[in-house]
Amino acid sequence: MKVLRLAHVAVAVSDLEAAGAAFAALGLQAQAPELVAAQRTRAALVPIGAGNVELIAPAGNEGLQRFLDRRGAGLHHLCLEVDDLVAALAELKGKGLRLIDEAPRPGAHGYQVAFLHPASCGGVLIELCEAAPASPAGAAPSAK
Repeated sequence: MKVLRLAHVAVAVSDLEAAGAAFAALGLQAQAPELVAAQRTRAALVPIGAGNVELIAPAGNEGLQRFLDRRGAGLHHLCLEVDDLVAALAELKGKGLRLIDEAPRPGAHGYQVAFLHPASCGGVLIELCEAAPASPAGAAPSAK
């Protein structure tokens, strides 16, 4: 498994537009929000240099809503872009890491994604992503 880059740091928020406005006050522009139907969330990337902050809000995602209800807005997960998501999941499972997703699923921004359980990652929810074949490695596809 080869990690290509830190794709984003995700911040859970209740109001995507208000969070985007807070970043705008810092001189950062959130991209247009997108509905990620497979995950029942809305997401917007905030590019910062070579990296991104991803603002995520529930759109029927009960787990994300519970997170917000218990903890409030804040850091939700780290996303690492890998060169081969299927191979990475097999390798990590073989090493005994607990997978939330056994197979990739559609994610935001044109990526395939899978999550690793925080219990296997020092208490941090880790998302692995692989760019869609049409996207060059290392480039964040624009939000839809």
